[in-house]
Amino acid sequence: MAGGVPGFCSSAYVGNHKLAIYFQCCYSSVVENWTLLTKHARVLLAIARDPGIRLRDIAAALGITERSAYAIVTDLTSAGYVAKHKDGRRNRYQIQAHLPLPEPVSRQATIGELLGLLTSQRDTAENG
Repeated sequence: MAGGVPGFCSSAYVGNHKLAIYFQCCYSSVVENWTLLTKHARVLLAIARDPGIRLRDIAAALGITERSAYAIVTDLTSAGYVAKHKDGRRNRYQIQAHLPLPEPVSRQATIGELLGLLTSQRDTAENG
């Protein structure tokens, strides 16, 4: 790891996708006990990928209970980040991508920008 920072791969500092590159090359079993993204962010990603996703499928994808998935979707809906619409017997979700991130330090970035970055990284990794 010549010229690199200890604990980081040198390729993490190349290109526009530093964080994604870092996790692709440096992921290890040490990280398996925690996640970088909160469950709320992971639910938003699941909804961004499939606006018609069922709570059961969200729960299965995240390894949480349906009750937890319901509570998180309710939190996101109450905060205005997700709009829920009935489509027959199922719900369809619409992310309000124009809203700012809830963190005070990143008010200039929007939910849509963050989701765009995260979903494009996964699509690139799966297709590349």
